[in-house]
Amino acid sequence: MGVAIGLFTLTLLLARLGLPEYSHRVHPVALRGASGLPGAMLFNAGAFLLPGIALLLASQALRPSLAGHGWAARIGLTLAQLSALAFGLQGALPLDASGQDEHAMRLHALVWMLWWIAFVPAMLLLALGARRGVEFVVACLAAGVLVPLLAVLAPVDAWVGLAQRLAFALWLGWWLVAALVLSRVSASAQGSSPPARR
Repeated sequence: MGVAIGLFTLTLLLARLGLPEYSHRVHPVALRGASGLPGAMLFNAGAFLLPGIALLLASQALRPSLAGHGWAARIGLTLAQLSALAFGLQGALPLDASGQDEHAMRLHALVWMLWWIAFVPAMLLLALGARRGVEFVVACLAAGVLVPLLAVLAPVDAWVGLAQRLAFALWLGWWLVAALVLSRVSASAQGSSPPARR
């Protein structure tokens, strides 16, 4: 999770290299990786593709901690992983800087929609099925409401860039919280298990 967050943050901090007119306040994140712009492939790899892969790999380690918690928790984590996959695909299916390739624009919009649409029911199912305490339920429900609110329903004028970055930060923050909560529970469960017989 830390690798994904670090890569995304570092890539955004370096986003204006080669394109000083790019604005974090005004421009969507994916616009910096539009095909035809300088360094677009590197940006897409650092901001979307590699963090998405890192989250998918890390989230596999969370599955054993939800064993025996029913279908809601398992499907919830699967949908969260689908959201991570869609996040990564935003880098593999970039926008077109010229705006003339409508197919590329549609594909990018599709995976962007899948990113937040898969995340919302994932949060509800994990809140209901993970059984990790009130704090984790609140974190899931807050993320499930605020991510689409900031990504889709926030004003899309002068502050669209900041609203989208807040949505991505909240999304990545939830992954970090989930990793800490689920790994802590797994570690305590292993520590309390009786030692194996020799």
